[in-house]
Amino acid sequence: MTAEADADDGLVTVACNGSVRETIDRLQEAITASGFQVFARIDHADHAARIGLELRPTELLIFGKPEGGTQLMQDRQTAGIDLPSKALAWQDAAGDTWVTCNDASWLAARHGLGPASEAGVAAVEASTVAAVRQATGPATV
Repeated sequence: MTAEADADDGLVTVACNGSVRETIDRLQEAITASGFQVFARIDHADHAARIGLELRPTELLIFGKPEGGTQLMQDRQTAGIDLPSKALAWQDAAGDTWVTCNDASWLAARHGLGPASEAGVAAVEASTVAAVRQATGPATV
């Protein structure tokens, strides 16, 4: 997976093959196949169009597993502001598609999660990376 991480803002951005919609479709499939629940899918461009504004394709997927997120919030309830996990697929001005998500270790540092959360943070990281890797692969034909 080719990824660009910015340590200052805790975001990981990955280049994708295919459109924003195709990418989010693949991500949603990968997430549900891994046993995660999809809580919401938001099409920001569609909502912008409804009020007469333009926005390049931009979709947000909100997903998680209550048993994982609860463990992190038991350590520090403030982690709930960043849970469930999110992935944003978006198209840049050149027409390229990207997925951006939070870096799990950054979230741990942001909320001061301790040793009790290490396994949960590692699981969030591994599952998000696996799903994003699957979703950003070759476009479906």
